[in-house]
Amino acid sequence: MGPVELKYLRSVYGKKLQEGMLMSTCTSARVGGPADAAIIARSKVDLARFSTDMWKKGIPFMIIGGGSNLLVSDKGIRELVIFNKAKSIQFNESPDLPQLEVESGTTLNSLSQKAAGLGLSGLEWAATVPGTLGGAVYGNAGAFGGDMAGNLISAEINFPEVGIEIWKVDKFIYGYRSSILKRNRMDAMILSARLSISMSKPDAVRQKMMENSKKRHDSQPRGASMGSTFKNPPGDYAGRLLEEAGMKGMRIGNAEFSPKHANFIINHGKTRATDIKALIDLARQKVEEVFGIELELEIELVGDWQAL
Repeated sequence: MGPVELKYLRSVYGKKLQEGMLMSTCTSARVGGPADAAIIARSKVDLARFSTDMWKKGIPFMIIGGGSNLLVSDKGIRELVIFNKAKSIQFNESPDLPQLEVESGTTLNSLSQKAAGLGLSGLEWAATVPGTLGGAVYGNAGAFGGDMAGNLISAEINFPEVGIEIWKVDKFIYGYRSSILKRNRMDAMILSARLSISMSKPDAVRQKMMENSKKRHDSQPRGASMGSTFKNPPGDYAGRLLEEAGMKGMRIGNAEFSPKHANFIINHGKTRATDIKALIDLARQKVEEVFGIELELEIELVGDWQAL
């Protein structure tokens, strides 16, 4: 980010602007260099205002929610980072059509816990999924047979040219861990979403969430990671392909493809993003050599990767 952009941000946001924040402190993988500038959005009004301002001024920015599914470069980020902490949840108690209106910075875990407390069913799948609602809407997050495409009614989105629009679920043209926003890398800020749920009992919802949590605990490794590294190819599992290609337990520096689940890269401490990227590149090469399949990343590489 250039000095002119930084000067403008300092003049507008003052002490709210944070400079040089290490991204390793705010990503689930615990890696990443410094961001030139960062600011926290605490409501959907903030999100709309910040994004509109940056688009008008031509200042590049990126949005980060829970910091999962991201591999940030060791050199850091040259854009403004907007941390999404917009977390309002409102419940429409209509017995015929119960719904939740949720701001996009709400974590999926807190959302599902809130729903369970109210005896609302339909979001049990989300209890163990990392990240925020905004990321889930953007990438169609899912688990245990459920996904965002199955819950979303509509989303409120800010765009640089047309402003705020309400998109119904069919407009996202959802696919596996994908949406038209993600596939086309569209400039957009997801502000909130309206979700369908059904009436149940708190104990029944919590029981299902506990069952899902146990399944995830039994099958996935603990430790700092980005979550699943690769998408499952059609009709197969990335973890199986990686294991058969010899990547399970493979290590570069302090980064390792987990011995428990080959599709998870674990940071064993002071891991460099370049080591994780080297493991990713090696895994893709090995799987293509053995199976002729080109694995597609489920995570996103962000930041300054030039000359690395």
